[in-house]
Amino acid sequence: MKKLDQKFEYVPALLKGIGQIMLQENQWTGLLFLVGIFYGDVDMGIGALAATVAGTITARLLHFDQREIESGLYGFSPALVGVALTFMFEANWLIWILVVVGAVAAALLQHFFIERKIPAFTFPFILITWIIVLIVHQYTSIPPSTALAVPVDLSDSSDFTTSTNGFGEVIFQGSFFAGILFFIAVFLSNPVAALYGLAGSIIAAAISAQFAEPVVQIRMGLFSFNAVLCAITFSGTRRRDGLLVLIAVVLATLVDIYMLKSDSALLTKAGGVLTFPFVLGTWLTLPLKKLLNSVWKS
Repeated sequence: MKKLDQKFEYVPALLKGIGQIMLQENQWTGLLFLVGIFYGDVDMGIGALAATVAGTITARLLHFDQREIESGLYGFSPALVGVALTFMFEANWLIWILVVVGAVAAALLQHFFIERKIPAFTFPFILITWIIVLIVHQYTSIPPSTALAVPVDLSDSSDFTTSTNGFGEVIFQGSFFAGILFFIAVFLSNPVAALYGLAGSIIAAAISAQFAEPVVQIRMGLFSFNAVLCAITFSGTRRRDGLLVLIAVVLATLVDIYMLKSDSALLTKAGGVLTFPFVLGTWLTLPLKKLLNSVWKS
């Protein structure tokens, strides 16, 4: 029994790593995320799992802080790299190699920011994915994955599913099932964060509609997933938390819309905006959080 326990000793860390994609240090949240990813596409599920393992093993081999490893801090950016690459490209042998290489690079970059106490969030995933996707587009002829060719069925969409789709799109999942499952997964870990995420998704959809963005993309949650992450990041039970959520969500949504409207060829070749609007919106809001906290204390 002891050997069996040792064999599965790091399973919670791996699952927490996947859960940390939405800032949840919860293995059950991570497990539900993994179920939703596998439901969407087996290759993406394998990509998420393989990348999380690669990132976590890298952290262990280099003797990074054990508590940070157990919290899943070296799993979420690698996991997103794994899902992104298998979502964008046909999963051949080169893509699988790049999944592992990208996961290792993301873990190392995450450590760089952690050591300097810089809140990087998903920036390591963004930077590594942009670089790899650019290289693949420039030097290979690997075709897009079949996941990109699947038509979107919005016949059963509603205001509720539009908001939960924002949760699904955080991890490149467009199904109603994944969106609702991911919302439940966050709710089980932190009900306040889940409800704020839902509100953020609704606000982002409303702002996008005001800018006359395509209704199909709004319904899919493509303008909401960055807002979901912002809302979860600043969620809390204090009144000022609600204000911070609103500011971060609005900033991230406007950045998202601006980047998409710029129609940059380079950005398209790099894989799109990814979660950069979330990261930038959060970075811009963090100084305000410090200011409000200092004012509140005084």
